[in-house]
Amino acid sequence: MKKIVIATKNPGKVREIKDAFAHLPVEVLSLGDFGQLPNAIEDGETFAENAAIKAKFYMEKTGCACLADDSGLEVAALGGRPGVYSARFAGYNADDWSNNQKMLEEICIADVEESRANYRCALCFVDTDGHKVSAEGRCDGVVKKIPHGNGGFGYDPYFYTNEYAGRTMAELTLEEKNRISHRGRALRKLVQQLEDVL
Repeated sequence: MKKIVIATKNPGKVREIKDAFAHLPVEVLSLGDFGQLPNAIEDGETFAENAAIKAKFYMEKTGCACLADDSGLEVAALGGRPGVYSARFAGYNADDWSNNQKMLEEICIADVEESRANYRCALCFVDTDGHKVSAEGRCDGVVKKIPHGNGGFGYDPYFYTNEYAGRTMAELTLEEKNRISHRGRALRKLVQQLEDVL
């Protein structure tokens, strides 16, 4: 059975990706299964560039096929920020709470109550022979200052989806989230391509 390393230690991302890969003949691992590994230098200017950097880096470090994603939130009132800096918006050691606080501060400075926003995800799969498969997904919604829900991770409690009007990403079941999320959409595209490769 082919081993695929998901280039993250984020349990939320691993859970979503494992769910999407459930029907494929693969064993899904995370970076947490490999002990201490150095961090990839994510110096790309786009989500797609960063995903490709991480996939190649961790394929070489683990010796296994690797799937990496780079994803984030783009808030219209903030000129598209945090964008590629979503995971480290409040600094390199930022957590979900501090990133959300930074976003709320900037929304207050922009003097708006809410803003159009979208989640974006770029996925890159790199096999041990160098074969590469990529896919992207997007989910549109609105960011508001009042959080709702205890599920999800990242900016989910503040992101009100267009598809499930009045509900945040953090209020959705995993099944509902995977149906509309940026990562869910990118994963479906990627899995279709991987079915031919695997």
